[in-house]
Amino acid sequence: MLKFMGNKRLIVLMLGLICFFILMGLTLSGRTSFYWPEKFLKDSIAWTQSLFYRPAASVSGFFEDVSKLKTIHEENQILKKRLTDYALATQQLNSLEDQNKRYKEALEFTERQKQVSNYRYRIADVIAASPDPYNGTITVNLGEKDGIKPNMAVMNVDGMLGRVLTVTEFTSNVQLLTDLSDTQANKSKAIAATVKGKEYKSGQNQGSYGMIQSFDKEKGLLIMNQVDVNDRLEIGDTVITSGLGKVFPSGIPVGTVVSREPGDFGITHKVAVKPFADFRHIYEVFIVEVPEVK
Repeated sequence: MLKFMGNKRLIVLMLGLICFFILMGLTLSGRTSFYWPEKFLKDSIAWTQSLFYRPAASVSGFFEDVSKLKTIHEENQILKKRLTDYALATQQLNSLEDQNKRYKEALEFTERQKQVSNYRYRIADVIAASPDPYNGTITVNLGEKDGIKPNMAVMNVDGMLGRVLTVTEFTSNVQLLTDLSDTQANKSKAIAATVKGKEYKSGQNQGSYGMIQSFDKEKGLLIMNQVDVNDRLEIGDTVITSGLGKVFPSGIPVGTVVSREPGDFGITHKVAVKPFADFRHIYEVFIVEVPEVK
């Protein structure tokens, strides 16, 4: 029994030495070939390492991907905010450019008007309007303190818009031409009109004359009635205010004649006028102030 135990220890010692030498051989650099026990042991160790490395690599890769996703999300949020800021800045720039263009046109308009009349044109900003293009009224930021009074004519750089309807201390309500209706209650709102180059002269049977009394909302046209059958008015003529009735001053462009036909009873003609002004997009207006005659 003792002899067997002694041999067993010897065998274990020999196996330990063999493993030691094999491990030493594996760690030595510069070797290009291995004995088969070394190869077997090296392959076994590599296979065992692979069993642990692959799951560990997968877990590590998962957390690395999660970290990358978080970084990408944060970068996307930053880029999205920059894109929004850029869009807002572009919109503001376009708005300022449009406003600058309108102010230049307004300045050029007032300079031109100084050459043809002594009217004073008070520029006002529109501060309230209905989204309905034919609602009929807008509100501007000039009022009694600015010398604005009811029935003053209102226009823009294109042409006639309407008249001041009511006035408060700081604002005014403007009745647009789109609010004209051919009813007995609205007769006082009619606009005495003539044709540029064919002005009507009171007391003389010459020139053109008519009363713009209504607006056709379906066609977007002003209707001018009471036009004499012998009137020289033609399609394509420019219609302007005549100044008769003393509500609207003379010479304000209104629109272009697009059609002419007999009226309801055939005594006078009815004329359709396409307005110069665009009633859908109004930002600034001119309130026409006529100097008082002393």
